Amino acid sequence: MLRFAAAALDPPASLARAFALAMEPRLETGTANVRIGLGWHVFEQNGTAITWHNGQTGGYHGFIGVDTERGTGAVVLANAATNIDDIGLHLLNPSNPVGHPPPPRATVDVPEDVLERYVGRYELAPQFHIEVTRENDVLYAQATNEPRFRLFAASPTRFFLRVVEAEIEFTVDAAGNVTGLVLHQGGRATPGRRLPGG
Repeated sequence: MLRFAAAALDPPASLARAFALAMEPRLETGTANVRIGLGWHVFEQNGTAITWHNGQTGGYHGFIGVDTERGTGAVVLANAATNIDDIGLHLLNPSNPVGHPPPPRATVDVPEDVLERYVGRYELAPQFHIEVTRENDVLYAQATNEPRFRLFAASPTRFFLRVVEAEIEFTVDAAGNVTGLVLHQGGRATPGRRLPGG
């Protein structure tokens, strides 16, 4: 990423035209002082332009930006799906403020015998499952084709992740048997049934 930033600041002759075309602002974004080029965002501030792009997926976030007038570049990588763009913009221009993260969410203690009841496999779709495992007093959730992540208890039945904004709420019948879970993520509540033997 740093090599790419360096190339954007001082491209070799064979790439100079491609970088210039890609970084040229073309359309408004609807955000004040931000236009978009070919995959690049161009943030104009006090007569200078910061050209940047970001990306986020489950558990990760990346930022790359350059200020061609000052000859500076920045790369910020995070192992959490949280906003880090303010850090990158601040590195490129210290007048850009850095936001402060909210305080960590409070957790509660849940007895191990209660946690053990949640261990199992849950089907949210035919090809998408969440497997819940336990190690001592810690629960983990692993979705199909995803890494395993720790769950933190917000209540005896509701748990949250810290790597992404998501919660898992376990459903329990009148007899206290765990029948399923609900994945709360992206404004959606997706139910999943507990599979037999799990």
